[in-house]
Amino acid sequence: MKSLLPLFFLISVFASPSLYAASTRYISDDLFTYLHSGPSNKFRIIGSVNAGDQVTFLSEDKKTGYSQIRDLKDRDGWIKSSFISKKEGLKARVPVLEQQLTETQTALAQAQTTSDQKNKALQDTLELRTTQLDELAEQNARLQEELTVLQAQSSKLQDKMDVEKNELLMRWFGYGGMVAGFGLLLGLILPLLIPKRRKRNNGWA
Repeated sequence: MKSLLPLFFLISVFASPSLYAASTRYISDDLFTYLHSGPSNKFRIIGSVNAGDQVTFLSEDKKTGYSQIRDLKDRDGWIKSSFISKKEGLKARVPVLEQQLTETQTALAQAQTTSDQKNKALQDTLELRTTQLDELAEQNARLQEELTVLQAQSSKLQDKMDVEKNELLMRWFGYGGMVAGFGLLLGLILPLLIPKRRKRNNGWA
């Protein structure tokens, strides 16, 4: 009989609803329920709890489906176990979600600002490069025009040099002909101008 006492003690401990470990729970959303003094709706009402309220779970009576809780007003009472959730209700989550939404919107706005600044810098760089390309194109066009003019002037000078060269050659040819003619004429006239010497008669004949 003494050996069964520890077993009975363990059974009584685990069966006792008042010895559950206390933990945080939340009242389900869209709910307004009364807090009873005992584990059923037959016990007197000692107050009420609203949806989303944070409560402390104390124990559970599985036979009646009621759980003992302690509310924010430090009142101990019983409500249906189905009305209790381990998840935070919207009442507690909405401010957190709103804060997260605000932070996300702020981060998005900052990212958008950064993106706009980067796009503006890229646009400015693109416009600068476009302006530089236009200036280079205009400069290239001017240089091309100047090159065309210089090529035309060079062609005219080359033609003039060719003409002058031909004239010079013709002049030299003329001078050469005149010199040759003068030499020929001189060769014909000189014999006529120089008297012929008479042969001496030495009496041998």
